Amino acid sequence: MTTSHRQIEDVVAACSALAAAGLADMIWGHPSVRDSGGRGVWMKASGHGFEEVDSDRVVLVSWTGEVLEGSGRRHLEHPIHTQIYRARPDVNAVVHTHAPAFAAFASLDVPLHPLSHDGVPFTYPQIPRLTTVGGSLISTAALGDATATALGDANGLLLPSHGAVTVGPDVATAVMYSVLLERACRIELTALAAGGPKIWSDEQETVHKRSEVWNNSQLEAGFGYLTRSGAAR
Repeated sequence: MTTSHRQIEDVVAACSALAAAGLADMIWGHPSVRDSGGRGVWMKASGHGFEEVDSDRVVLVSWTGEVLEGSGRRHLEHPIHTQIYRARPDVNAVVHTHAPAFAAFASLDVPLHPLSHDGVPFTYPQIPRLTTVGGSLISTAALGDATATALGDANGLLLPSHGAVTVGPDVATAVMYSVLLERACRIELTALAAGGPKIWSDEQETVHKRSEVWNNSQLEAGFGYLTRSGAAR
């Protein structure tokens, strides 16, 4: 298997896993992986739902937005991916989704707490929010730069009125962070509706859980389950 084929399959697997996790939004939302040759990013082609993506529906998008390989169209929000990769050499996969829990929780402008294991990657320090763009599509390099700046060195970023972005050193991590962040936001919303959370993990416990609960093998295991679930659909 060539490197390009492997990266295409990574995007296909990411789409399958995100669909299985219930993070689809019709034809919107997109995962990507960094091209190992430095040419740009491999990402889901525009116009298709996560569950529809196969190797023919993945495109290589240059740093300036041209489709270099593949026959599909690129998403307007490709700068989310290109500009984060430019700013974060440690990141090799990016996921952008529009789960309703993201918009609902981000609109409250309250902290996310580690009420369950799901919130561990996004607390201490607190997950940032992009507050300078509003709900606009991130369709220019300048808006992509603003997104990358707001993300900083975090694992994820909430986009109020829009969705969220998660990142990782590999596709399994970026996808699992998207799944975990959505679950963490839903749990927080449930607790808020019941009067607000009273008990959650402190910083020491949360930091310990990162290596115990969400080490690489656990993230890979979760991702593997989701890809198998997606394949069985």
